[in-house]
Amino acid sequence: MRRRQLAFLASTLASILLCSSLMLLIRISAGHAFLEPISIFRRPPKEDARPSPRYKPAPTYTPPPIRDPFPALATSNPPPIPSYNVAEEDAWKKYGLEIAPPLLIGFTRSWPMLLQTVVSYITAGWPAEQIYVVENTGAQQANARGHLTLQHPLFLNHTALGSLGVHVVQTPVLLSFAQLQNFYLSLSYARRWPYYFWSHMDVLALGHEGGAEGVTPRAGGPGYRSLYALCLEELGRTLRTDGRWGLRFFAYDHLTLQNPRALEDVGGWDVLVPYYMTDCDMYTRLHMRNWTQRDANCGVITDTSAVLDDLLALYRDPRVVPSFSDPNPPAPPAPPPPPAAGDDKQERDVETAPEDPVEYWKLLLAAADRMFHYKHGDRGRNTWQAGQHGGQGEPFYYDSAGFSEALEVLTEAGKEVFRRKWGHGDCDLIAGGGLKFGDQWRVLKDWER
Repeated sequence: MRRRQLAFLASTLASILLCSSLMLLIRISAGHAFLEPISIFRRPPKEDARPSPRYKPAPTYTPPPIRDPFPALATSNPPPIPSYNVAEEDAWKKYGLEIAPPLLIGFTRSWPMLLQTVVSYITAGWPAEQIYVVENTGAQQANARGHLTLQHPLFLNHTALGSLGVHVVQTPVLLSFAQLQNFYLSLSYARRWPYYFWSHMDVLALGHEGGAEGVTPRAGGPGYRSLYALCLEELGRTLRTDGRWGLRFFAYDHLTLQNPRALEDVGGWDVLVPYYMTDCDMYTRLHMRNWTQRDANCGVITDTSAVLDDLLALYRDPRVVPSFSDPNPPAPPAPPPPPAAGDDKQERDVETAPEDPVEYWKLLLAAADRMFHYKHGDRGRNTWQAGQHGGQGEPFYYDSAGFSEALEVLTEAGKEVFRRKWGHGDCDLIAGGGLKFGDQWRVLKDWER
């Protein structure tokens, strides 16, 4: 009898243990371990085993906040431009043109750079009402509603641009460079533009105010033609003499006259090559399809990465001596050693701005030349794009350094797409690769032969 009781107790205990184990297994397999019943058989809880992210070290140097290079625009209308650059009313009709040519300037980051570019074209004679700033920030209505501040990387001042008299067109989302170019093409359809000019936003535009042999006499003299007038002249001549014109370069594509029909014929810009090498791809395809691409001269279009400290200089204000600053300056160098005893002299810039606007233009031309060499020196071409480091907590904020790094990744991916598309590693597709328009994505990689 006692043996039977012991056997029954042992059997019952085994059943309890088995049921507890089954309940635990069922709860774990269902993903509900947190509902595990409390019992004497429960294991002690484990410590939180989630991994901890490893953060990048804080930067050792942060550039100073950017400055607005045209503070006077916030309190007053812009001053008059040099009288000799003021365009005649409906000047485009004089050249037999169908419409006034629009100038498109795309913008994503660096408000000071854009503002300098726009003001330089206006003061060089381009009518403000024919300039279209294309806001390609992806910030939707945040800028139009004034919700972003100056240090936000995507900041664009719609009010200031309105004071200048230019138009603002917004892209529906952030576009790559190639997509932006196709957006320009779509605008030409929607607005019935048979031609248009487009410019990069990191240029400083000056006319030939000092005169240029075979182009224009000196400003103020008979026969002088402003930057805008020379662009009209080139457009009129192109339409009269070239039935298959594709584009006209003014200092490569820093300023470009574009034929929408040519873009349509070659299938537009390749959006799978979003940044660098997309220009090579497009201009080579235009050549393959026998659309002409020629250089023209309307002024001095300078590729820059710096901004004039006060844009009143472009209006030839004699109170302002042209000088410039990097919107994203590098870390300052170590301080120099103290001067020797008795040596307390300091170099001072005693240059004063002249009253004569053409003489003032010479100072601007010299400043533009220094700006060009600064950009193409040791600093790096595109450092200006990352000058704004604020905007945290504002709409559509995106880390500035992360944005730059992401663009680099997309750029490298686009270069690889270009290589695979043409089976050739560089831009010399015709002479170096023997390629034709129909060879896209059909040839083997020539570096693997």
